[in-house]
Amino acid sequence: MRDKITAPKVHSGKGGPKLRMITAYDAPSARIADAAEADIILVGDSLANVVLGRETTLTVTIDDMVHHTRAVTGTLPRALVVGDMPWLSFHLSAEDTVRNAGRLVQEGLAEAVKLEGGRKRLGMIHAVLDAEIPVMGHLGLTPQSVNAMGGYRVQGKQVEAARSLLADARALDEAGVFSIVLEGVPDLLAELITKEVSAPTIGIGAGSHCDGQVLVFHDVLGLTGDAPAAKFVRRYAELETIAVEAVRRFFADVQSGDFPADAETYHMSEEAARALLSDG
Repeated sequence: MRDKITAPKVHSGKGGPKLRMITAYDAPSARIADAAEADIILVGDSLANVVLGRETTLTVTIDDMVHHTRAVTGTLPRALVVGDMPWLSFHLSAEDTVRNAGRLVQEGLAEAVKLEGGRKRLGMIHAVLDAEIPVMGHLGLTPQSVNAMGGYRVQGKQVEAARSLLADARALDEAGVFSIVLEGVPDLLAELITKEVSAPTIGIGAGSHCDGQVLVFHDVLGLTGDAPAAKFVRRYAELETIAVEAVRRFFADVQSGDFPADAETYHMSEEAARALLSDG
């Protein structure tokens, strides 16, 4: 049996084996992730897209995140469970931020939280860390900033933008985050950040030089229908196709009368059946 993964253990693992991180949003996905020996399970606000069928993550609430985080932690995974802080849950005040992070821990039983953004979010990050809640940073293409960025665009391609992201990474590292997600940035920039900071970096669309990698559960398993996939997504299965075929076979058996079979049916004893029939 694996030892429980903790935030300090993740932080101390920089330079070791690549960290394995994947999203999960409910008990079945959490069990699969943990059985596959994920180091980190992120209950991502990407549930808006892949579970709730919404176009952006901006409509997800802290109540949504607490609900789904509790479903994941209820499986008692060995992986570290990180709850994503949704838009507006850490933007208004330090007090609100700590309260919302605390809900993910107290009600959702998360073991850490993730916040998007760099130096402009340092006050909030410090407040959460002061409350003894481990924080994972998130830089680069931050989906909660989709409107400000003008869409889902790679970040840090130009020199000044890259320097700014490098400064953000240094600031988060100095603040004490235990890891940093780098999303949608050029591989050279991700490599420079990874070498610069003491916290391990976890890439998603950030090349191969990060200390770990993460993908969305539904992308990995082919459960996203016809939705266009990002360049960095690699599908390892086509479970939606398999699931559709399984349900079609069930429906066909229903219409043919093959389901339910005798072995799938409950029966009364012969004595009880005779007594019931004699009532008529």
